Amino acid sequence: MSTEKVCVVSGGSAGIGLAVVEAFIDDGYRVFNLDLTPGVVGEYIQCDMTQTDQVEQAVAMIVAAVSRIDALVSNAGIHISGSIEDTDEVDFDRVMDVNVKGAYRLVKAALPVMKPTLHGAIVLIASDQALIGKPNSFVYNMSKTALVSMARTTALDYAMYGIRCNAVCPGTVDTPLYHQAIVNYCNKSGEEPSSVHRQEASLQPLGRIGQPKEVADLVHFLCSDKAAFITGSLQLIDGGYTAR
Repeated sequence: MSTEKVCVVSGGSAGIGLAVVEAFIDDGYRVFNLDLTPGVVGEYIQCDMTQTDQVEQAVAMIVAAVSRIDALVSNAGIHISGSIEDTDEVDFDRVMDVNVKGAYRLVKAALPVMKPTLHGAIVLIASDQALIGKPNSFVYNMSKTALVSMARTTALDYAMYGIRCNAVCPGTVDTPLYHQAIVNYCNKSGEEPSSVHRQEASLQPLGRIGQPKEVADLVHFLCSDKAAFITGSLQLIDGGYTAR
């Protein structure tokens, strides 16, 4: 077995996922990025997180190459705006399939690789919406709340194997997903994107939105030995938004 540490990231080609890939590479990890879109850093494996066979094949490829997974970061996700009445079953199923079942597929496939080593760390990228409600975010909010439950139960079930699992809950972060959500909102409301950006920044107690690297640094910490006694936790990184 290789002694090189290995990190697997889903949705690592852009935004928070890309920043996570870069953070682990900087720490000497061999990093595999599972995404539909090719990434610019790390070892890219094309993978649709809604397809169980593709997720299992991706993990099998990693195991064949390196025989270990030390850190697993489930980051892939999508956002659809709308209230419960605005959300049809197709959109509901799509968000839950990517955000929740995608994480389930990845973690389930990776655990048999991690268990024999009696160590490892899993981080699920949830959201501040796992703790609070936000308007026009019905199904996204629900999906991120489910990830918090997944982190807690996985932490309890796999502590005996030395595997830790935590949920990171970012607030508003400057990512492509954030910008697309702004575009979607502006298309419906008629507001100007620049105005909405300023409004979003003003809503944060620190007066700005977060940066992907700030989230990635927290994820990296949670997978490090410095966080060896942290598991089953919700780690907020939201500029103080939920403290109000």
